[in-house]
Amino acid sequence: MSSETTQNEREREFHDGWAAGVDPASVDVEGHWTPLGCPETSWIDERLGDLKGKKVLDLGCGLGEGAAHFAARGADVTASDLSPGMLEVARKVAELRGCTIHTVVASATDLSALPADEYDVVYAANLLHHVDIAKCIDEVHRVLKPGGVAAFWDPLLYNPAIQIYRRMATEVRTVDEHPIRRADVETIRNRFSSIETRTFWLTSLLIFVKFLVIDRIHPSEDRYWKLVIETQNRHERFLRISHRIDRTILRFVPPLRWWCWNIAIVARKEG
Repeated sequence: MSSETTQNEREREFHDGWAAGVDPASVDVEGHWTPLGCPETSWIDERLGDLKGKKVLDLGCGLGEGAAHFAARGADVTASDLSPGMLEVARKVAELRGCTIHTVVASATDLSALPADEYDVVYAANLLHHVDIAKCIDEVHRVLKPGGVAAFWDPLLYNPAIQIYRRMATEVRTVDEHPIRRADVETIRNRFSSIETRTFWLTSLLIFVKFLVIDRIHPSEDRYWKLVIETQNRHERFLRISHRIDRTILRFVPPLRWWCWNIAIVARKEG
């Protein structure tokens, strides 16, 4: 049995277990697409533009926050994931919003079940740090139409505070995760005709300190990224100010972008 097969089995088991404890009615699709709680998706959304009638692949769709969002915008959505449990939740999440999506059980590094040059958009949220990035990017490039767009967002490696958080959050992470490095961004850059990147969460990461020190929530008890989304209205003033500070700092001190929590990437396939 190959190491990749073993990793896929671990990821499937972990995410099937996660999905089993989720009520589809509790999945906050809209909260995952707001500039306060999830500025990465908001930035990507602006760059994707009008999706009505376009074919979108939500790769590694998870609970379906992306698939349901794109379907509600009028896209023809296919959701793929290693986990049948996640796909079932995603399907129900879309149905609760009056949408229909297609689902496919597939590894992000083997999309042979999907035809080449098929999709206008491939979207992958928090996926790349779970997979062999080079293989995944090759598959994404293959299934995209000429001129199609791939959009990713994932955690970066370099912030020492986030490294500590990862070591604490052992119960809500898989053992195979590997945050994004500079070299991974270059892998994407070398495969596509053009890419645009943006990083998020620098001073705004102080909200993690609040969760730990004031709210006394251990990182293994709840996913902090989920808490940010759930409590974004309560922390609106802090998030609005800190995101503004982050944009200013990163504009004047660009190297600090590698100390952000997340990076978003929009890449275009040659036409």
